Amino acid sequence: MTVNVTKGPTKKHVASDRLARTLVENGGIAGDLFIGYPIVATASGPYVIDALLLSPHHGIIIFDLVEGNDPGDYRARQDDIANKLEARLRNYPNLMDRRDLRIAVHVMTYGPAVPAREQNDDYLIVTTDEALMSALSGFSWPHHSASVLEAALSAIENIATVRQPLQKRTVKATDSRGAKLEELEQSIATLDKDQNRAVIETANGIQRIRGLAGSGKTIVLALKAAYLHVRYPEWRIAVTFQTRSLKAQFRRLIHNFVLEQAHQEPNWDRLRVVNAWGGRRNADRDGIYSEFCRLHDADYFPYDTARRHFRNRTPFADACEHALGQAREHRPAYDAILVDEAQDFPPAFLRLCYALLDDHKRLIYAYDELQSLTEMSLPSPQEIFSPGSGSAHDVQFPGFGYDPGSSDIILKRCYRNSRPVLTTAHALGFGIYRQPPENAESGLIQMFDRPTLWTDTGYAVTSGTLADGNRVVLQRNSETSPDFLETHSSRDDLIRFEVFETVEEQNAWLVEAIRNNLQHDELRHDDIMVINPDPRTTRDNVSPVRRQLFEMEINSHIAGVDTDPDVFFRTEDQSITFTGVHRAKGNEAGMVYIVNAHESHSAAFNLATLRNQLFTAITRSKAWIRVVGVGPEMEMLRQEYEALKARDFSLAFTYPTADERQHLRIVHRDMTEAESKSLKAWQRQFTGLVSGLESGDIQAADFDPALLSKFFKLIGSVSDAD
Repeated sequence: MTVNVTKGPTKKHVASDRLARTLVENGGIAGDLFIGYPIVATASGPYVIDALLLSPHHGIIIFDLVEGNDPGDYRARQDDIANKLEARLRNYPNLMDRRDLRIAVHVMTYGPAVPAREQNDDYLIVTTDEALMSALSGFSWPHHSASVLEAALSAIENIATVRQPLQKRTVKATDSRGAKLEELEQSIATLDKDQNRAVIETANGIQRIRGLAGSGKTIVLALKAAYLHVRYPEWRIAVTFQTRSLKAQFRRLIHNFVLEQAHQEPNWDRLRVVNAWGGRRNADRDGIYSEFCRLHDADYFPYDTARRHFRNRTPFADACEHALGQAREHRPAYDAILVDEAQDFPPAFLRLCYALLDDHKRLIYAYDELQSLTEMSLPSPQEIFSPGSGSAHDVQFPGFGYDPGSSDIILKRCYRNSRPVLTTAHALGFGIYRQPPENAESGLIQMFDRPTLWTDTGYAVTSGTLADGNRVVLQRNSETSPDFLETHSSRDDLIRFEVFETVEEQNAWLVEAIRNNLQHDELRHDDIMVINPDPRTTRDNVSPVRRQLFEMEINSHIAGVDTDPDVFFRTEDQSITFTGVHRAKGNEAGMVYIVNAHESHSAAFNLATLRNQLFTAITRSKAWIRVVGVGPEMEMLRQEYEALKARDFSLAFTYPTADERQHLRIVHRDMTEAESKSLKAWQRQFTGLVSGLESGDIQAADFDPALLSKFFKLIGSVSDAD
């Protein structure tokens, strides 16, 4: 039996540390111990409970902690604490049996420095480890129930209330997709221990929160921001992100949590939800970068200006570096900054955030080790923030926080994508079962330099070795991918790949599928998302489908085009969301359609980017996914999926060596717009040359022999490399 400890901010360090150590080291008791949590709303404002143990055999034990040797009026405190918590629990019908709570609630005062005393009334006070364990063994919960315990944890965390959907779902058929989706939404009523730690534990210094798509990073950051705001209302806190449609989601989650915890509205002047880049003339469009430039009198570059000025494909990185270089003094603006989807940001932006913080440097950034699918994940904190990073604001970074456990939290469980869906996304993203090109041993498109990233994020090695040059088989299990995410539907219904001969056939099938979802499956409009992976072609590609839906009186919109950039779903007028993949990031839907997926199968260049887009699109689904496309390339993509399904959704491949990974980067590297245009021009010339030789209009003898020899030598070196 073990006790999981989650330690939030507390002024009673000695007593809380002694309590946690005693419960963990003595054994004999199981449960979850929260320190400095929960916060209970009262008429006089939020009230922080010193410590609380949720035990499967004892119920709820509230601890009134005494730091010194004077217990004070502990009897009055015990009554007050118990009454406050019970009042909160009584708001949840599933915790009540008529007028009685279904879970036992106990309270004690624990003061390890208080002189020993006789117990002569019902107000329990303990001062030694032995007395503590003896008192706990005397607490009982005669009708203990796992479901009631989970309901109590949900009530304490406020998760069920915070995550309530914008619209109430109305279903008639118990086996409809709408009913299944409602059950899925209700199944995620509590946070797991890693998520709890990520919300409650905050180190002085940098904190990383790592996890897969669907592991709860966004809701964890929202709850963490709200928790810190209630706990320290005087702090100035910023929450920032790249996908603008996340703004409304963050504000809604934070609002709900603060309202539950403190019975008051958030102070949006102290807790700001802002974009990363931002503008200069509109307060609603303010951002972290624009604020830094304003505070430090640095040059501000809008996106288009930055792209022209710096003349490369990383304008935001260069704009941030430029601003950091112009800052001549430290002008802190925040006590804490929380960054979502940090893998989408350059390290220079994280350094800019760091420079905006006070001396405690509370920078919390969440990112997905696998979602960007770039050649490497984000650099380590030491690499980003250590001296020599090239910034005028280089910092000393002696260690990764005072507590490595709370400074680097990994969320291994995925609560959005089922095991088949998530593994499909990774298999296609990396090209695990892609048919090898001619003269190649593997169809891999990209791979990580650090093999341990796979196990860090919830994959288990079932065969072989996770190391360079070794054959390995990876699979997810029910511990990291809960079974309830996939048992509601058959495998063939969870994921379907559809191949069509023409785009018109694809579009007609999609229109009929959406109509059926709305009319027969009891899905709402905001349960459906249609993603065109390549954002450059979204408007043109989806126009025919939207026109046909309109003729059926089904509303639709393109997120960020027909709506404000901060709006993704339009729930008020019942509209289907069409989107490119970038705006889809951070959002989710029960039924996700990915159209024109054949564009992601192969390409002469930027193939890794195309597969990244497909990967991200698939991981937007919290129930069903439909991947549709046209022609032989779509058929080959479907065959990759069939190979995965035949292996029971396990990933079997030979881990590429460092040299092989470097070759993958060269072959599938991203190109700038200028490089792409140049390559296309050369390809046209080369195609013309080949056609001329085939037709006889050009003879090989017409060319300079020395030039021909050099050409064949270069072609041969490329073939040898393949």
